[in-house]
Amino acid sequence: MSTPTPRAPMLATAEALATLLSAASPIAGTESIPTLDALNRVLAANVTSPLDVPPMNTSSMDGYAIRTADLTVRDYSRLPVSQRIPAGHAPEPLKPGTAARIFTGATVPPGADAIVMQEQTEAADADVVILHSPEPGEWITAQGADIRSGSVILPAGTRLTPQALGLAASVGCAELVVRRRVKVAVFFTGDELTMPGEPLKPGAIYNSNRFTLRGLLEKLGCEVTDYGIVADRLDATRATLREAAGAHDLILTCGGVSVGEEDHVKPAVEAEGRLAMWQIAMKPGKPLAFGAVRRAARHGETSSAETFFIGLPGNPVSSFATFLLFVRPFILSLAGVQAVAPRALSLRADFTQSKADRRNEFLRARINPAGGLDLFPNQSSAVLTSTVWGDGLIDNPPNHAISAGETVRFIPFSELLN
Repeated sequence: MSTPTPRAPMLATAEALATLLSAASPIAGTESIPTLDALNRVLAANVTSPLDVPPMNTSSMDGYAIRTADLTVRDYSRLPVSQRIPAGHAPEPLKPGTAARIFTGATVPPGADAIVMQEQTEAADADVVILHSPEPGEWITAQGADIRSGSVILPAGTRLTPQALGLAASVGCAELVVRRRVKVAVFFTGDELTMPGEPLKPGAIYNSNRFTLRGLLEKLGCEVTDYGIVADRLDATRATLREAAGAHDLILTCGGVSVGEEDHVKPAVEAEGRLAMWQIAMKPGKPLAFGAVRRAARHGETSSAETFFIGLPGNPVSSFATFLLFVRPFILSLAGVQAVAPRALSLRADFTQSKADRRNEFLRARINPAGGLDLFPNQSSAVLTSTVWGDGLIDNPPNHAISAGETVRFIPFSELLN
């Protein structure tokens, strides 16, 4: 009797992620688009400020601009009001011995060195009584206090948030140079898959993964081509791979990468390119396939051009978790994002899980009103309910049981879905 071939050891999650990211380099192609339309796009070039912000000394309060040297008595002075300065108007230099009525955001007149807010004054005919002795600089926002001319305010690789768009606009940027969107082709295999709205035949299931993965890709800002459900045939799978490879940066599939007679994705990718099958030491989501499909060279590429391929497991929670932990950072790296790791929180476990697993577990949990974490009672990879109920994933190391009260590493969905 022949000795069975030993199984390859399972990859640690960190090792698998590092291997994926080492293969991902930013895609070529940029475009200049209006700043108003740049939400969630990735900067291809630094944004450098052409001006100081604010571009002049401004008042932080409604009140009166004064010269502190004109206040002869520490707790009481009466000064004539020489001018009124609304925001957006150029002031005259402040006459010695006078005050200027000024409003929030308005330019501080030359010669003034402090603002007294109106609550610390009293109007008296054409004069103002100053009831407070300010320090020089009080309630004045100095020119360039926020941004200095020539400074980089948004580095290349920044994924543009609403506040980043506001920052770019604050220095007058009407357009931004961004990388083109990552183009992803997605398809699903399995004759048992049925779309919602169609009759559910015996042995069939609704294709929930199509909705989840499409939503995840679109939330990342990808340009998505959905090839739908591909028939469980080798020729159909190969034809779809060839077509998808021609115009996309990544092909993503769900299911069909096992070694069964009806699992055609694995031999199809091997015939059309190359494939590595990984067993990752994680729960849920152990199987993951990574490789590439050959395609005709695009402009400026060599004849050995390829389109990346990632095959996800078919169980709904497994595909969801592996997408968040592996596909998301891979796509962000293709898009040129510099920081792709999600931020984690250290939170208290308000539950006990006495059974440890040899794999790295990613447990669905949510934050309770006391600030601790509750665990979803059924951690099966088929229970999609847990992903809606939960607020994120507990990253539990291998061979570690969790005791109530201990601190655990928690990755919020708000980070993983960003």
